[in-house]
Amino acid sequence: MACFTAPLAAAVAAGIARHTVAARDSDQPETISWATKLGWLEKLSFGGCALLAFEHIWHGEIIFQFPFLTGVRDGNTAEVLKEIATVGGAMTALILAVWIGMLVVSSAIVKRKPAAVKG
Repeated sequence: MACFTAPLAAAVAAGIARHTVAARDSDQPETISWATKLGWLEKLSFGGCALLAFEHIWHGEIIFQFPFLTGVRDGNTAEVLKEIATVGGAMTALILAVWIGMLVVSSAIVKRKPAAVKG
């Protein structure tokens, strides 16, 4: 019902970290700055949040009147918090795993030297 709040929190934290790091990042040639990498994480997290929120709107679990979540309206707050921890935590962990994979691949691409051109 509210599992989208976990990746939302990760996106907000990544955005704050990106703004903090961007002020201190030095431009080094042939490297990808940490601000850019944190921007990737922020975008992935907002995308995961949007996907989960859309799914909950589609199934009628999010309504457009206070308290916005049918689980909270029905008095199932414990169930809502459990879903945030389990489903939202799993989605956030998956997003982090994909981001770490992106870091590994991008680092390998940057470190790879171009092959000598014959001609």
